[in-house]
Parts: sequence; structure tokens; C-alpha cells
Amino acid sequence: MPSNEPPYDPYIPSGGNAAGSSNGQNNGQINALKGQIDDTLAEMRKNVDRLQEREENINSLGVKSENLAASAQGFRRGANRVRKQMWWKDMKMRICIIVGIIILLLVIIVPIVVKTR
Repeated sequence: MPSNEPPYDPYIPSGGNAAGSSNGQNNGQINALKGQIDDTLAEMRKNVDRLQEREENINSLGVKSENLAASAQGFRRGANRVRKQMWWKDMKMRICIIVGIIILLLVIIVPIVVKTR
């Protein structure tokens, strides 16, 4: 035996009027609750949108940090290569100076030794 009554919902006041309030007040309360629910839903939608934007920003930062790490590794390799090149250049210069000093000493010492013999 089906009835025409809507299913029971504890959050919607029943047709009984125990407190002496009218249907107009009940409808006003229902409308106020619906308004609060709509406000809450709107705020939740904003929060979800902000979370999605935040996730996009985090993903973007992740990609940027990976690119930065790769470029830092390339810079480190380049810096090591330049450091080694400069070390060899410095060593070549030192060797040239030492050889020049040795040749200069030989030019000075050999004639002195030859004259003294």
C-alpha cells in the first residue's frame, strides 16, 4: 500500500506543528538552510579550483627544478673542463718558465766553466 507521503528525512521538519510555528517559518528556515548549503558548495568549488591550480603550479615547479638540475650538471661538467684546461695552461707556462731559467743558467754557467778550464 503505497502512500503519497515523501520518504522520511530527519533534517526536514515534518508536517506536525509541535512548537506552534507556521509553514511560512518552516519554509524560511528551509530556504535559509538551502542558502547556507549553496554557499558552502560554492566555497568548496572554489577550494577544489584552488587545489587544481596549486597542483599545476607544483607540477610546473617540478619540471623547472628538473631542468635546473640538468643545467646545473651541465654547468658543473663545463666548469671542470675549463678548470682542467686552465690547469694545463698554467703547467705549460710554469714548464716554459723553468726551461727558460735553465737555459739562461746554462748560457751563463757554461761559458764561465769553459773559461776556467
